[in-house]
Amino acid sequence: MSWTGWIILGVIAVVILWAISIYNSLVALRQRTNQAFADIDVQLKQRSDLIPNLVETVKGYAAHEKSTLDAVIRARNAAIAAPGVEQKVAAENALTGALRGLFALSESYPDLKANQNFQQLQGEISDIENKLAASRRFYNNAVQEYNTGIEQFPASIFAGMFGFGHRTFFDLGESRAQLEQAPSVKF
Repeated sequence: MSWTGWIILGVIAVVILWAISIYNSLVALRQRTNQAFADIDVQLKQRSDLIPNLVETVKGYAAHEKSTLDAVIRARNAAIAAPGVEQKVAAENALTGALRGLFALSESYPDLKANQNFQQLQGEISDIENKLAASRRFYNNAVQEYNTGIEQFPASIFAGMFGFGHRTFFDLGESRAQLEQAPSVKF
């Protein structure tokens, strides 16, 4: 074989190794986003597991607040059944709003607010919400890296060929506006 043949063979080998490296990098980024979403899913499952106990506790004190309790139960069931990231985000935002309404309801019932079981469940849900916020940040960071990775040239060529599609951020949606809204103070 001549020198030209060896050079062509070497260039082909380098291109193949380079393509394998890019593909493996994209797979690693995809796996990182999958793991980050699995971490969110764990927190969401823990929160969903606490909701029936919370609803039962509230029923004992505010049984006539059926619409609020039903809204929480429906939102929980929708969140559990949500198949994809977009659907899960929407369902979880609805559940967060329903829980916010349930906790606001406790302000009208001093006995409920003083109930040890209610306080414990509220504290556990609050703790899970904090962990969930951290998990969301990690997931959104992983999604940003993944989306950037599949958009950059030349990885974008391989991403399109091998089906690496964009991932959706786990956004707070309407909850973000409620969280960022400054509380009104009246004197």
